[in-house]
Amino acid sequence: MLSLSDIQEARQTLGDIARKTPLHLTHTFSRLAGCEVWLKLENLQKTGSFKIRGSYNKIRRLSEDAKKHGVIAASAGNHAQGVAYAAARAGIPSTVVMPEGAALSKIKATTDYGARVLLHGADYDAAQTFAQQYREETGAVFVHAFDDPDIVAGQGTVGLEILEQCPDLEAIVVPVGGGGLIAGIALAAKSIKPTIQIYGVEAEGAASMKASLKAGTPVGLYSANTLADGIAVKKPGRLTLRMVQAYVDDVIVVSDVEIARTMLLLLERYKLLVEGSGAAAPAALLFHKLPLAGKKVAAVVSGGNVDGTVLSRILQYGLAEAGRYVRLQTVIPDRPGALQGLLSVIAKLRANVLTVSHRRMGPSIPPGFTEVELELETRDPDHVGHVERTLQEKGYQVVLR
Repeated sequence: MLSLSDIQEARQTLGDIARKTPLHLTHTFSRLAGCEVWLKLENLQKTGSFKIRGSYNKIRRLSEDAKKHGVIAASAGNHAQGVAYAAARAGIPSTVVMPEGAALSKIKATTDYGARVLLHGADYDAAQTFAQQYREETGAVFVHAFDDPDIVAGQGTVGLEILEQCPDLEAIVVPVGGGGLIAGIALAAKSIKPTIQIYGVEAEGAASMKASLKAGTPVGLYSANTLADGIAVKKPGRLTLRMVQAYVDDVIVVSDVEIARTMLLLLERYKLLVEGSGAAAPAALLFHKLPLAGKKVAAVVSGGNVDGTVLSRILQYGLAEAGRYVRLQTVIPDRPGALQGLLSVIAKLRANVLTVSHRRMGPSIPPGFTEVELELETRDPDHVGHVERTLQEKGYQVVLR
């Protein structure tokens, strides 16, 4: 197990490589969550996430002989960029294995930092297996994304900063993938302030740490399906699980719906671009998943590396869940003026038409009618309901999608 001194040494090693990111008091989240919420904005960190802390600490501590062989890592994106940046600063070659479905923006950012990128497998775990094989063939040093003492110590510097910035905090909420971030933060925070509570947050579709805590040993999930790719890990590390068992009060889960809504709120209210994993901890507070009413709480916003295409889908998903976007289908007579009549009703209801499509042939379309699909911008769920009821009152058969 690590000690506080390991994290303090990591901070000295990092120097000014890692930014001391802001700890921001948010009045909106505080009101909605029912507690005083401070956001630790690691999405503003170099390379777009906290990962540079652990990666640089690990690579900087390698022997000169080890550095000659370069380093290799596996990552869905954030660890990749941290390793690439750290290796470039150390003047050594780096190779990163990323899943074949990794976001193009993360692949490009990793190569721009100087790494060679290999695409392999459907997820992080498959990429990691391939990277381990590559290490055996080349002699490169494998830089694990989370299950490594130097990585955990580097991530723990986030905990040091949080308590320096706000010493009277009562709890810290941290996203959990493989467990490196929460392990380091929990060790640092509990060593400095034993009474502080530490909570982990996993995505519902990738809750491997929660399953492992229940089993008492690392448990591998069959799949890890979540929009929060930064925490889509099938199996936590042995070191990180032991540290979570020792220092973390509880681990809970949030749904992708809750994550998407939180991303949207952070973007609209605070102009913060946050990836799914970065929104997990604030989501746990926003949706009242933890017993922290009235307390002073920090939530770690772990990263902001979002692919533009993915962001577009997530925002549309969040808007739909918030009742601000709806897709509806109906049928109208196939004659001049029928479509105009439908759109006139929509206009009077103050719903903004984004797209219109119609087709005349199909098994569900009666002869002499046309199926119309509308994408509408709405205000909230009540507005969606009002649109649906009004159209039905005027004789339209409406199906919401």
